[in-house]
Parts: sequence; structure tokens; C-alpha cells
Amino acid sequence: MKAGKKEGEEFKVTPWEVSGKIDYDKLVKDFGVSKIDQKLIDRIKKNAGEVHFMLRRKVFFAHRDLNWLLDEYEKGNKFFLYTGRGPSGKVQIGHLQTWYFTKWLQDKFDAELWFQFTDDEKFLFKDKSYEEIQKWTADNMLDVAAVGFDPKKTHFIVDTKNANLLYPEAIKFAKKITFSTVKAAFGFDDSYNIGSIFYTSMQAVPAILPSVLKGKNIPCLIPLAIDQDPHFRVARDVYPKLGFYKPSIIHGMFLPPLTGAEGKMSSSEESSAIFTTDTPKDVEKKIKQHAFSGGQPTLEEQRKLGGNPDIDVSFQYLKMFFEPDDSKLEKIEADYRSGKLLTGELKEILIEKINLFLKEHQKRRELAKKQLDKFLLK
Repeated sequence: MKAGKKEGEEFKVTPWEVSGKIDYDKLVKDFGVSKIDQKLIDRIKKNAGEVHFMLRRKVFFAHRDLNWLLDEYEKGNKFFLYTGRGPSGKVQIGHLQTWYFTKWLQDKFDAELWFQFTDDEKFLFKDKSYEEIQKWTADNMLDVAAVGFDPKKTHFIVDTKNANLLYPEAIKFAKKITFSTVKAAFGFDDSYNIGSIFYTSMQAVPAILPSVLKGKNIPCLIPLAIDQDPHFRVARDVYPKLGFYKPSIIHGMFLPPLTGAEGKMSSSEESSAIFTTDTPKDVEKKIKQHAFSGGQPTLEEQRKLGGNPDIDVSFQYLKMFFEPDDSKLEKIEADYRSGKLLTGELKEILIEKINLFLKEHQKRRELAKKQLDKFLLK
């Protein structure tokens, strides 16, 4: 199934472009994934001891083969985690959403994490020099380390630096994936460079790399935003042909841009994103000036009619990331709908939450400058 926008469709989701009003139910159908239901959430809780609020609120909403993965785990066959980052600019809070959820999985399931920095992908797909991509790779590593992953169980892979490990396995995938398959999955035409056509083979490898290195089949769970799913859909049938398990995947929603525009938060649009290096004043200014409101045009109408948290970006950020306490979130929602809470007050709640969060993240980010060597794959 092509992960693109056909004529007449309202949205587009590919690993390189997300635009339009996302219909997640349609994505589930088009991508052939399964929704995470309450029965599966209960099963995760049984094994993890609790349920992450992003699961309860369906921020992570779909999966591939998660029941199979839990079958293996319950038999004593522990899984490892794999996720990544394409380093082409500053890290924003939309990226952190998946990484902090991944840390919860690492902690609760005592799992190793293999984190891939796809510097080759960004060089091939972006109009940036190799040297600039390397600069962003080093910078982005600080944010990943700042999440708090266990350095003894976390391995950073950089595609161009660890090509000696990745490439021998990547060509095995490449030999079994045709150009017509790649074109159909991603919407490529003959104008795409040959590196971009090959790239999916590199992203497929970390899902089997621990199995290759340890000489035994180990299950893999990949937490990701759903735009990255097409890579694994293309490679999915190849894994068994090479003698490995298909990776399980858990799919997350996109954190919307501040402006309320359609698509997802993007590092390339300064006013629509909050970055991990933003100052408290930056955060306050961006939210006050740019955060799309679900409130009424006037104070009087807001008090009388209330606001709509379903379209209010400040509320969505609290729901999807920054307010883990369900009872507090429910009160904010009720007060906003009733008109008791004003848009400006809701924005102030979010500003305080994000600045407290970034204060701690930035402290760890600074400390990470002396700790990166612990994470790098030797």
C-alpha cells in the first residue's frame, strides 16, 4: 500500500512528509496495522506492572505483532528495543514523545535499546552537506542521552560510522527488495537518487543486529511514529526469508504543530515547534503567540460557551505528553469546556509544564556531553 497522498485524499503520510488532517483510522486500514484495544493494554499492564498514560490515552494507538511479542516475553524470551532519529536539525518535543515512552519500556521490561542515527538517510534526502549532518548527529545524541536511558543497556548506532556491522546485513535485505516494491511503497519515481532507493535496507538491519551478534533469534519491539512504518512494511516479508523474526511495532500519533496547522510538528518551522534547547522565554513567547486556541473570540463568549479542547493545541500537548495525571487532565478539560478556564490560563499551565520539563532535560543534556562515550557502539 502506497504511504502517500492520492488525488482527492486529504492527507499524506510518508517517512519524509506528513501533511493534511491525519485520519488515523484510515492509516490503520491502509497500512494494515492493528489498533491497540483494552485487552492488549491489560496484557501490557500485567507484564509491566502499570500502564503508561500514553497507552491509556491512545497516543500509542496501533501495533504489529504485539501479542506475539508478549507471548515470547511470557515464555522467558526477552525482547530488545529499537528506535532512532534522522539527524538533520534541532530536536523538538515531538521527537521526545517517542523516546520518553521508549525509556518507560526499557525500564519496565529490562530491555536493551539499539538507537539508530540515520545520518546516511538525511544526507540522501535533504539538501544538506555530509558535514552538516554529522554536526547534527553529534548534537542530537545529547538529547537522546538526556532522556535517561540506561547506558549499560543502550547502544547508539550511526549508520556511516557503524557501516561495518550494518552493511553486510543490509545487502541481504536489498537483494530481496525490488525497485518496484520501493516505488509502490514510497511513491518514488525515476528522479530519486539510487541511495534513497537503497536506504530502507539500512533501516531494516537494527531489528536483527543483536540476533546476528549473539547468534540467536531475539524478538524486537520498535516504538515509532506511524510515518516510519512503511520502511518495515517493505522489509517485513524479508525477515523470515533471512531466518529472523519479524519485528513487532508500536505506533504513535504525531504531536501537532503549535500553529494548529495540519500534519506534525516540524524542526524546519521555528514558529511551529518547541525545541529542547529553547529558553523559558522562547517557550512562553511561542505558546502565547502561536499556540492554536480552541477558545471563543471574546472573554464573555468563553465564559458562556466554553472552549473546545479537542482542537486546542495547548490541551493536546498536555494530553499527549506533559500532564501524566489523569485526574488533573480531566479537571483542566472540564474547566475549559465549561468556560471556567480561559485560553490564556490554559496556555500558562502548558508554559509552566514545558519549562519545568525542559529545565530538567537541559540539565541532563549538559551532563551528557561527558557521557556519550558510554552509549556509542564499540
